[in-house]
Amino acid sequence: MARNQDVTIHDIARRAGVGVGTVSRVLNDSPNVSEATRAQVRQVMAETNYRPKSAAKTLRTRRSSAIAFITDEIASTPFAVDTIRGAQDAAWQHDKILLLVNTNANEKLLEAAIESMLDRQVEGLIYATWFHRRAKLPPIVRQLPTVLIDCYVEDRSLPSAVPDEFQGGYTATELLLRQGHRRIGFINNNEDQPARWGRQQGYERALADWGVPFDPRLVTYQGGAAESGYAGANVLMRLQEPPTAIFCFNDRAAMGAYDALREMGFVLPRDIAIVSFDNQEIIAAHLRPGLTTLQLPHYEMGAWAVNYLLQKPYDLPPPGLASAPPQVKLPCPLILRESHGTRREEVQRSTT
Repeated sequence: MARNQDVTIHDIARRAGVGVGTVSRVLNDSPNVSEATRAQVRQVMAETNYRPKSAAKTLRTRRSSAIAFITDEIASTPFAVDTIRGAQDAAWQHDKILLLVNTNANEKLLEAAIESMLDRQVEGLIYATWFHRRAKLPPIVRQLPTVLIDCYVEDRSLPSAVPDEFQGGYTATELLLRQGHRRIGFINNNEDQPARWGRQQGYERALADWGVPFDPRLVTYQGGAAESGYAGANVLMRLQEPPTAIFCFNDRAAMGAYDALREMGFVLPRDIAIVSFDNQEIIAAHLRPGLTTLQLPHYEMGAWAVNYLLQKPYDLPPPGLASAPPQVKLPCPLILRESHGTRREEVQRSTT
């Protein structure tokens, strides 16, 4: 008898009185299904003459040729290309392709996308956000292997790859310390997110390691937009003892700081050095002087997520039974251009 083209995995789940994920596990011969449930699902499949798409290969190998790549808003951000390219390059090395869905942070669309991927029996799911934050995911995500990019769930029960914010903040600050600066301002974000706290912790640790007392007046909380950097530079340079260097939360803030400093008559980097974060090519490489910045590891996070997903068993143990999944922090490399300037001893010698 021919396959009933109108019956879907959702129909099977509804008729059998189980979840879509349970049907998927039966299709993949997972051991994590009771024999009674397995028999019930198979009976409904037989009654409806259901056979899954791509059945021959998928049922035989418990593998499909696709990985779901679902995002909140990353596909419309400057970082999308590197993240997706890293994931796709890694997937292609394993003869896999990505099925990409951008949800625009719509919770209903997210759940519908996951259900659709379950129906297609994808290898697993990668979920990516456009900035480092805590993610709220629907329970259905637990029905297939899932890896997170640039985000984490509150109980840390899903593997994730995020930037090492602490290392980035430390590296930026240490560069300025090595350049001879001791009063280093920090234009930080004002939102409660891991990047804000991690980068500041790195900033403070670098100061401490170099024996430089932390001065809270040198940290201003503004935001991540150009106008925030503009405002932050004005705050810092009007201190009784202004900084000789500024670490900016991101490249957009640095762009605003450039404008403010020039309006005040400062010459960059002769009078004040700047180091930033993100390495948004359209900003950092085209500012004058070129912006020294930390690069977010988007390509590396995309590649890591795919490689980790494919090395794991298709059927992960239930939550609580498996060892704690990795929460990987990937380093943020320093991209040297001109804005960090020359060692201050050399500048002082050249002006005397």
